[in-house]
Amino acid sequence: MKKISARARAIEMSGIRKFFQAANPDSINMALGQPDFVTPDHIRDAAIQAVRDGNTGYTFNAGLPELREALSEKFKNENHLSYSPDQIIVTAGAGEALFIAIQSLVDDGDRVLLTDPGFVSYEACIRLAGGRPDFVSLKDDLHINEEMLYEKMDGARLLILNSPNNPTGAVESRETIRSITEAAMDAGVTILSDEVYEHIIYDAVHASAATFGEDVITVNAASKTYAMTGWRLGFIAGPPEYMEQCLKVHQYCQTCATSISQYAGVAAYTGDQSCVKMMRDEYRARRDILVFGLHDLGIEFPVPQGAFYAFVPLGREKMQEVMDAGVIVVPGDAFGPSGAEYARFSYATSRENINAAIERMRPVFEV
Repeated sequence: MKKISARARAIEMSGIRKFFQAANPDSINMALGQPDFVTPDHIRDAAIQAVRDGNTGYTFNAGLPELREALSEKFKNENHLSYSPDQIIVTAGAGEALFIAIQSLVDDGDRVLLTDPGFVSYEACIRLAGGRPDFVSLKDDLHINEEMLYEKMDGARLLILNSPNNPTGAVESRETIRSITEAAMDAGVTILSDEVYEHIIYDAVHASAATFGEDVITVNAASKTYAMTGWRLGFIAGPPEYMEQCLKVHQYCQTCATSISQYAGVAAYTGDQSCVKMMRDEYRARRDILVFGLHDLGIEFPVPQGAFYAFVPLGREKMQEVMDAGVIVVPGDAFGPSGAEYARFSYATSRENINAAIERMRPVFEV
């Protein structure tokens, strides 16, 4: 037999991708967190111009200076954070940003706190770094169980915080983010704050953990905000001593983010922002259709406050019947063991598809 590393064997393929790829052409796919919007015109135009100008070579490892300057201004104006351009690394999506941060901070055996359920990449990245995932369950309302978190804080190396949350759509309050951050700082625990969905919030207000403590690394991306998932453009920011180490890992696994995507990113972060509000308003309308439809079927669950996911307690049997009816969802245990009775619905699809999915599910629940 071929010898495979223990770290590779310790992780599984993404449960999200597995169900996305398994969908047949007649299915209504509510599995993937893929905005169905086209990237706005001014962003695509900037990429086309970059190609025409011949800007297709390597950039600085950390990214285009003008993009990092724009991101520094974005942090200042939107998040009230003072990250200089030298404290920002442009990455190949938020996925790479998470990977290089965890590789840079976590040693063999280090304990890393993360929510259960939580985004699928977190556990895999921790295990690939040799760390030990330590799960914190969510409360019935799908918010962080702060009491359990504080009990686990002592001796942990890292806490991964994700608000708005994937897969639940929960948005932690400013007071909760402050309390968790201050507790982590007191315990000597670094926070890795994944804020990819910060602009997709409906009934709450976003708060960045780094506004309440210095030992915080912030991860974000253009993917969801500007419907740029395929462009693979993310970024990471934090204390200089951390960014120095992250840059080394980034250099050897990626060299630099794609130059064309970076020029598009400059247009995204410095250009017209009305597209962000338009997409958010549409997601809100889609959320309301899905929530009303599922409630009408007798399914009760917390209304998501952000992102474009609903985490719904279907039970395993009903979940399979929903799939058999041609509605593809992601089983909740893809995000952690406590999600076994849940399914994640993505409403990053059209209103027509959502309405059609509700009608396909109706016979499953109206017995």
